[in-house]
Amino acid sequence: MRVLQLGLFLALASGFAAISIYITGLSDPFVYPGYRLTDEDTEALLSLHNTFQKCVSTNGLGLKATRGTDYCQTTIHFPSDTIPKWKDPKTGELEALSFDFNLCEAVASWEHVRNSTTILTKEFIDSLPNGWEEYAWRRINKGIQLNRCENKTLCMEKLSLVLPETPPYFPRQFGRCAVIGNSGDLLKTKFGKEIDGYEVVIRENGAPIQNYTDYVGRKSTFRLLNRGSAKALDKVVELDEQRKEALIVKTTIHDIMNKMIQDVPIRNPVYLMLGASFGSAAKGTGLKALEFALSMCDSVDMYGFTVDPGYKEWTRYFSESRQGHTPLHGRAYYQMMECLGLIKIHSPMRADPNRVVKWVPSHHIIRAARIASEKLLRRVGAGSEDPLAACSIIRKQVKRNLNAVSKLRKAALDHLRYVKRTTMYPLEHSPGHGSLCTVPTD
Repeated sequence: MRVLQLGLFLALASGFAAISIYITGLSDPFVYPGYRLTDEDTEALLSLHNTFQKCVSTNGLGLKATRGTDYCQTTIHFPSDTIPKWKDPKTGELEALSFDFNLCEAVASWEHVRNSTTILTKEFIDSLPNGWEEYAWRRINKGIQLNRCENKTLCMEKLSLVLPETPPYFPRQFGRCAVIGNSGDLLKTKFGKEIDGYEVVIRENGAPIQNYTDYVGRKSTFRLLNRGSAKALDKVVELDEQRKEALIVKTTIHDIMNKMIQDVPIRNPVYLMLGASFGSAAKGTGLKALEFALSMCDSVDMYGFTVDPGYKEWTRYFSESRQGHTPLHGRAYYQMMECLGLIKIHSPMRADPNRVVKWVPSHHIIRAARIASEKLLRRVGAGSEDPLAACSIIRKQVKRNLNAVSKLRKAALDHLRYVKRTTMYPLEHSPGHGSLCTVPTD
């Protein structure tokens, strides 16, 4: 018996030792230099959670946020009397009343977006290792038939109408921007004049303006398009009376699109979006429109996205009730974005244009939490104050349009100086969420 007890003791001791070595290996700063959290890092993440919970409670119209078991996880809860409407098409189950989010992932990813360009360029493809063989053909409809751009000339021809040499827009290029969703709640409040007061207005897909100007305004600077809308470019351009909208396609370029651009012809600028990768984010064109706005605007306000109390149907303001993306999940994610200081939500329940979002974490807390989050997530350049530390691929820039740069507003020029005139592109689905960076030739 004593022999058995001794053997069991030795086995348990070996097991504990192995676990201890494993844990030590993960936390040892010499194994993963730069990834170990300091006391300041943990304090920053706790401060982020504390102010975030207060912000959601104060501004969320009944929503509550609770901290998870680690420094990153948070759960946003809807009131128990909320009536979910959306059913999972696979299981038939009604949407849940609570959603888990990763604040570390959100803080690190959105900061990355704010320093990046989100328009696909020839410079990006040329700078990406094997960019034409491994990436470009995926952005062309039926790209599989192009055999990884074996005929590069054909690939370039198919992309040429939507592929600028260098980025047409810069971080902080614009001041106040509004992203307009398509929710039926827009008909409850006449936001039209308010929306027209923004420097930039971004709309989605085939959302009409005519006959709805009191509710959605007249101004339209950009329009983000999904696959279906992109196939009907000739109809989309008619939605803007001025014919000046820039059209941003979030999927692929089609032969039918190329033909329309050339034959109709379509004079509007048309580009493909180069987006970042988000983990547990709300999905859909709305999130991509916010990503596009945050990559080039100082401040971003959103209209026509929410499903607030008293508004029970998931509709579009210009059509009958329809099944869309999970509305409660989307609303919870957008509330998280507002309480990270990224956006400001407008809705019938939040109709005061002077409404102040209270308890938003300070810039100091966000900056410190971003550094700590990058360490926890083991991002490229984690823990560095240098924005270029996230550059996992560095290439020389092609010649820039200096005339366009010279006309940028002060905030954009200040940002260019901050990043040492580097252009940063998000690397989709890359380990460590690094950037492809092009640096000045001088």
